Amino acid sequence: MKTLCVSIALLWQFSLVLAQATLVSGPMLGSVNIRDAKIWFQFDGPGDQELIYWPESEPALRKSLVLYPNSEYGWTATAALSDLQAGTTYQYNLKSFPSSKWSFGTQSLWQWRSDPPAFRMAMGSCTYINEPDFDRPGKPYGGEYEIYTSISNTKPELMLWLGDNVYFREVDWTSKSGMVHRYSHTRRNPELNALLPACAHYAIWDDHDFGPNDATGCFVHKESALEVFEQFWANPTTGISHGDGITTQFNWNDIDYFLLDNRYNRTSSDLKGLPTTILGEDQIQWLIQSLKASAAPFKMVAIGGQVLSTAEKFENYSTFPEERTRLLKLIEENDIRGVIFLTGDRHCTELSKLELAGGNVIYDLTCSPLSSTAYDVSKEENTLRVPGTLVPVRNFATIEFSGPSKERIAEIKVFNSSGEMLWIQRIESTTK
Repeated sequence: MKTLCVSIALLWQFSLVLAQATLVSGPMLGSVNIRDAKIWFQFDGPGDQELIYWPESEPALRKSLVLYPNSEYGWTATAALSDLQAGTTYQYNLKSFPSSKWSFGTQSLWQWRSDPPAFRMAMGSCTYINEPDFDRPGKPYGGEYEIYTSISNTKPELMLWLGDNVYFREVDWTSKSGMVHRYSHTRRNPELNALLPACAHYAIWDDHDFGPNDATGCFVHKESALEVFEQFWANPTTGISHGDGITTQFNWNDIDYFLLDNRYNRTSSDLKGLPTTILGEDQIQWLIQSLKASAAPFKMVAIGGQVLSTAEKFENYSTFPEERTRLLKLIEENDIRGVIFLTGDRHCTELSKLELAGGNVIYDLTCSPLSSTAYDVSKEENTLRVPGTLVPVRNFATIEFSGPSKERIAEIKVFNSSGEMLWIQRIESTTK
């Protein structure tokens, strides 16, 4: 009888722990399309959680699913919602937090029915959140966290995170638990956390959320980095056929996005006796075939480092001249129109423009940093820089797509951390 009482007491204590688990990060809206959506959560302990969701205009049509937070990845869980209605606003909450309520909208079914809807996206890279116990001594590297509030105030439908979305410290990159800690600490920043449910979020990585500074594909813990990335982001897929890493693709209305992996198969640019690469052959072939198959007026190609800049600095593609030349030649030979590279890494923002021999124009919008330290690269000889677009302060960008289907316009705006617009550029589609 005594044993039974002790067992009951232990079960009661365990159930009490389950009931006390609270939401500490998120929700974060991830991939969203016409019929499906993903929503990410992080809790402070164990305990199944019930997500309830319904069309805003039809609250009686409530559905629910159970979340099982994963202890190995900081008690995170991602809900995959399916069989949703097109062009519909949904509301949702957690049964254990009935006072909280969030919402999201599915993409509309506009094809063959109307011109594509106008929409706005936001983008940026290099997110550093200070943690003094593990930061380098001296002046804090991160700051101006109000930038995440400023991003939210522009009311984007999606946010594209262009790498270095967390900064692994020396105590982080040698273990999965360290990587989980860094993501968890970053997500708990109040301003950043408030942005997570405001729009759909998609991400690529760069060196600092892959491993050590300038890490390449030989990094011994890259499988752990990939697992943690998959648990903390809710991209539509991860990896391509016959390849590893984070590569994926999605579309938002009539715009196609191609998210590349510049780390998993990367080598050093000065490697002797072996092939050098950033993307790897499988990924290059996949990208060119996917771009060729796309009918989108703008093809947004996201990659961690600068592609067009002619400055042979640090990890720019210019330090891999053979592969860079081949990539641009393949775009030209296949007459792929409307390519805009979206890049980060450089702790500054600038727009580069390359006109190919046949008149095709390629752009590279580099946007960095969000809350890490900014640098001034005005002395770098990037001959393709569009005058007046260099920004050496913390900033983010938005791109608004508008106009009828055959005359789409991409309007780029860059803002400082307080939300003041710094410059604007318009690009007209040239898709045949």
